[in-house]
Amino acid sequence: MKDAILKGLRKEIEKLQHELKVELPAEIGRARELGDLSENAEYQAAKERQDYVRARLGQLEERYRQLGMLDFNKIPRDRIGLGSIVKVVDLDTDEEKTYQLVIAEEADVASGKISAGSPIGSALINKRDGDEVAVNVPSGLREFGILEFKTIYDRFEP
Repeated sequence: MKDAILKGLRKEIEKLQHELKVELPAEIGRARELGDLSENAEYQAAKERQDYVRARLGQLEERYRQLGMLDFNKIPRDRIGLGSIVKVVDLDTDEEKTYQLVIAEEADVASGKISAGSPIGSALINKRDGDEVAVNVPSGLREFGILEFKTIYDRFEP
């Protein structure tokens, strides 16, 4: 899992580096040829994009460094942790939901993938079957009961 995420980040970093070093300088050069830079929309747009790409590259490179230091061997085997799939019941509505705890880059709430750092994800970390958690979310306080979970090890080890 870690290798796939790092590979995806590396690919995005390389794409943005190419844009910053090759594509944007060419765009800026073409825009300069059009004359007066103070009223040149193409030049201004290319410079704004260049600033954005530099900032985004900084963010991605920092995240790459952080993830590179993440030790997947420290994920618990007997409690909910990163990569776990957790079935919960909303104690107010009796509605059952299943969440997978993922890193922020993989989060997709619509498909049940929530960041381990999100309010619900944080509340579930280190819990076990039968535990209850209270979570402050934008819509208010929600309480969940943990019905069952599978750790990343349950899912990927033979």
